[in-house]
Amino acid sequence: MIDSKSLVQLKTLGQLKAAGYQSKSVKEELRANLITKMRNKEDIFPGIVGYEETVIPDMQRAMLSRHNIILLGLRGQAKTRIARQMVGLLDEYIPIVAGSEMNDDPLLPISRYARDLVAEKGDETPIEWVHRNDRYVEKLATPDVTVADLVGDVDPIKAATMKLPYSDERVIHFGLIPRSHRSLFVINELPDLQPRIQVALFNVLQEGDIQIRGFSLRMPLDVQFVFTANPEDYTNRGSIVTPLKDRIESQILTHYPKSIDLSKQITTQEARLAEEQKSNVKIDDLVATLVEQVAIEARDSEFVDEKSGVSARLTITAYENLNSAIERRMIINDEKEGYSRVGDLVGIVPSITGKIELVYEGEQEGAAIVAQKLISKAIRQTFVEYFPNPEKIKRNAPTNPYRDISQWFSRGNALDLLSDMSEREYQKELDKVPGLADLIKDFHKKVEKKHKYLLMEFVLHGLAEYSLVGKAALETGSGTQFKDLLSGMLDIPGLDDDEEDDYGGYYEKG
Repeated sequence: MIDSKSLVQLKTLGQLKAAGYQSKSVKEELRANLITKMRNKEDIFPGIVGYEETVIPDMQRAMLSRHNIILLGLRGQAKTRIARQMVGLLDEYIPIVAGSEMNDDPLLPISRYARDLVAEKGDETPIEWVHRNDRYVEKLATPDVTVADLVGDVDPIKAATMKLPYSDERVIHFGLIPRSHRSLFVINELPDLQPRIQVALFNVLQEGDIQIRGFSLRMPLDVQFVFTANPEDYTNRGSIVTPLKDRIESQILTHYPKSIDLSKQITTQEARLAEEQKSNVKIDDLVATLVEQVAIEARDSEFVDEKSGVSARLTITAYENLNSAIERRMIINDEKEGYSRVGDLVGIVPSITGKIELVYEGEQEGAAIVAQKLISKAIRQTFVEYFPNPEKIKRNAPTNPYRDISQWFSRGNALDLLSDMSEREYQKELDKVPGLADLIKDFHKKVEKKHKYLLMEFVLHGLAEYSLVGKAALETGSGTQFKDLLSGMLDIPGLDDDEEDDYGGYYEKG
């Protein structure tokens, strides 16, 4: 067997035959190259994380079976990316009849142009070599796609110029599918394709026949079809007609990452960060976890349409915005390095509002409010992984680890954490709250200084979510204020100075 570098030097059909080249279908290419990569323990789909035990084995089985494939799943589940990476399983180069618009195999030509050229020149037929990257065609299904776009149509200008009847194959302008002969052809969002257009694919998938303006052409097209679809589309925008679905041999279900660790791996892998951000901005694992938890909460939220799904692009863009929020603070305060804070999550709100589809109740609340609620739920859910659950502790019990903190706020104290305050001011403010540093020392020993202050801030946000401390955005919108949850709400007569109420807090007279 000769290598591809030697093959591409061949210029005629005769040389190709003499070299012992043998034709094989695109599905055979995928199968053979997949087997080689699997035996060599190579990564079949690099960068695809979380599908090692589910989607990737299904893809391998489908390609070994030489099936056309439909990837079915919600938005942001790497369906198109998987389809595009199948190109890497094609042969690096294949020969075609020179000038062929349909990638005609010199040994098995199917177009009138290629057949006539081979009949005329025989072994002197010129050949060209096509790289695998040029054998991938992708089409987004939209309602305005026509049969002419996909299959082809009669070209009246050709007919007039060449003085040929419309029934002659040579006057046809071929669509995307015939031009994808010996290639991968991907249709994204298949249900958006009108039913009558889907019907035009029946024979192409099954027998390789195409019909144009009533003229049936039997062309043994060699195409690996890959379709993608979102289950939401079956009811909201269209459906896949049953006979077409029946002709797609393998339906593979995709899914969201099954753990936060996998989600974080995908997010950090896909986020596009400036070099300055990579070197000068530090995202703590706690804050990265909160970003992923926001997406998890969104997928379970009563305000978000679960059929639409929550794309992985939410966490990716949120992570990018988080880095930029920290970088912005660094620039304002002329700091060389930046460390993440819980308050920086306000910067990811635009990434959330643009990535979720709201149901009626969510629309009533407003996208920004829903985004804030998702962040709050993420904090609440994550808090109990770092500190004791406040709901399982009596509020005024001597053993309550949060007692000193909540009592300080109950005495009328407040704490303002501005979004753009410098690191020094940030730490100085947090040091004002008695018991906060001791709490971190008790539950998280030997942490570095910046992580310690992040945890101190996290405690305040967590206690606010469990209604031990009040939290509100500053009127200027420049940060968050923590204060007594009940201040301004209760006026309790007869309660002496420093008299303790049932919540372990204190109230002044009047």
